[in-house]
Amino acid sequence: MKAIQIPTPGQMAVVDIPEQPLQPNEVMLRMQYVGFCGSDLSTFLGKNPMVQMPVIPGHEVGAIIEQVGADVPEVLKPGMVVTVNPYTNCGKCASCRNGRVNACQHNETLGVQRNGAMRERMVLPWEKIIPAGQLSPRTCALIEPMSVGYHAVSRAQVTDIDVVVVIGCGMVGMGAIVRSVQRGATVIAADIDDEKLALAKEMGATFAINTINEDVHARLLEMTDGFGPDVIIEAVGSPITYQMAVNEVAFTGRVICIGYAKAEVSFQTKFFVQKELDIRGSRNAQPSDFRAVIRYLEKKGDASIESLISRVVKPEDAFNAMQQWAEHPGRVFRILVDFS
Repeated sequence: MKAIQIPTPGQMAVVDIPEQPLQPNEVMLRMQYVGFCGSDLSTFLGKNPMVQMPVIPGHEVGAIIEQVGADVPEVLKPGMVVTVNPYTNCGKCASCRNGRVNACQHNETLGVQRNGAMRERMVLPWEKIIPAGQLSPRTCALIEPMSVGYHAVSRAQVTDIDVVVVIGCGMVGMGAIVRSVQRGATVIAADIDDEKLALAKEMGATFAINTINEDVHARLLEMTDGFGPDVIIEAVGSPITYQMAVNEVAFTGRVICIGYAKAEVSFQTKFFVQKELDIRGSRNAQPSDFRAVIRYLEKKGDASIESLISRVVKPEDAFNAMQQWAEHPGRVFRILVDFS
């Protein structure tokens, strides 16, 4: 069957791979749409240390159940539209013991530590299959990245009295914006791209700050009556934005870190103590986050999130699309590969 593979950094090819046999307790999916995310771009550029090449990328899935194996629960039926929980936990580490399997010490994610979903069909344990209700497979490919943003908002314990800044308005950041708005918070979107900021306001952000063109510190004080934001969610992974989050968050505020910085970050650690900050990591998503995103998207309807999709390509055009994304990373929101 047809699959997309990254054999070496800077290269991508459509290859033929063997079909996977269906075993008991497994489900065979026919892929419809699979999204490229930032980790796939890092892999393509040779900057993802967790990947061993060659690798099949992809973990943002919109699929249809083609076949179910023996002993699969009856709720999962052929023809159903589903997405996938792409994380695999060990069940033995401290995170798993504490019920936070999304942060498993030995986590393996599709398209990273394991071959991913950029293929025509894939067989997975039934526990990883998430029914998507009335959503289209195309919309389903947006569920996983938005779920990561939803999880960050849970880590931040956002409430309706909070002012929340989301730094980075990609798909993950957009999920954080939507979830914060759902919880009644006042949301400020921060990014370097005006088009993304406009989209963030469409999704519910009250204010937007272009961090290149504006005085971020002065604007945040103006928007928060001089207090600073209660919560800052860092969804970029840059030393500059990490420092911004710690510097700008209010006293006794919460800083939530999603992005992986590619270089060491230096902090004024006095702020950790003086502000009595809560600085928390946020990794992947919980099943409850997936369910919450699906409910949100069902209420909004498929058409409402079309603006989140930058481009849809066939497998044969994926290499070209990835090259263009690498050349202009700030201009691409989401690229979907159409296997339908």
